[in-house]
Amino acid sequence: MQLIDPNHPTYRHLWVRVLIVVVCFGWGIFEFIGGDPFWGVLAGGAGAYSFYMLIWTFDPKPPETAAVVTPDDEDGDKPAIEEEKKAE
Repeated sequence: MQLIDPNHPTYRHLWVRVLIVVVCFGWGIFEFIGGDPFWGVLAGGAGAYSFYMLIWTFDPKPPETAAVVTPDDEDGDKPAIEEEKKAE
């Protein structure tokens, strides 16, 4: 299960990715100092996961272009007007 999409345009700049990791770890330290280790572990875990996804294994891919769909007329689905003209 992927919680962070590394191909999102928000994560294109390095400073954004580093800021997210620093804020998560900073909040974890703040919670430990404040005496609440449960939330400190959760914030530290979020920091570790964001570090892994946004810095350690970050490999952005170029955006995919949508394929152009062209209707093929091989199956015989023609407009009724053309079929009427041929019948006359």
